[in-house]
Amino acid sequence: MKANRSDRPVIRPLPVMDRARQVTDALADYVEEARLQAGDRLPAERELMSALAVGRSTIREAIRHFQALGVIETRKGSGTYLLKPVSRATIHMPLSFDAAHLRDALLQTLEVRRGIECEAGMVAARRRTAKDLVVIEEKLNEMERVHLEKGTSGPEDLAFHLAVYDATHNPLFRQLLEQMRETFERFWEHPFDRQDFARRSFPFHRTLFDAIAAQDPEAARAETLKILDIVEEDIKEMSK
Repeated sequence: MKANRSDRPVIRPLPVMDRARQVTDALADYVEEARLQAGDRLPAERELMSALAVGRSTIREAIRHFQALGVIETRKGSGTYLLKPVSRATIHMPLSFDAAHLRDALLQTLEVRRGIECEAGMVAARRRTAKDLVVIEEKLNEMERVHLEKGTSGPEDLAFHLAVYDATHNPLFRQLLEQMRETFERFWEHPFDRQDFARRSFPFHRTLFDAIAAQDPEAARAETLKILDIVEEDIKEMSK
């Protein structure tokens, strides 16, 4: 008995490719083929519209996509600039979550940070070069200077940790942690309106550096956990 033709699966036509996605791919190809480096300026919006035969809204949608990835920035009155290399292979992992309360948001992100940052510290301890150590220590010295002067050192603290991620020589550590930070910026910028948030973790940044310098992965992991454990304690205490 022949099967009823209506019972067969339907082969559906392929969808027309999203114009914004086409523009995104074209821009990524251009950056790669032109060998643009961080700091280089991208073509003007009008030039892109003409070259790609699309409207302003499509160009702006593609630009917003790259801004969300953290690979370009638009400077008012100056243009759009590349922050880091990009290609079609650039990873895009949009991050979002639904946390109604600040305490929950901070604890959820901390759980993920703990796994990634501990591994980053261990890998940095194994792979760091002499040049990496110089950069990490420069960032640490500046962090300590600002902390002792002002009692807080948010941007300098971030610069120190980014230098540690760079010492892993695996760009995914920095990309993932930067994207996570950018996504949840509003939660981590002086949470609970407390300038002293996680201040007690300050001394352990020096001991983390010492562990990386000694190429001791387990010590690097232990010092990273000390920092993050204090962060967790402050979240729970300050949210009461």
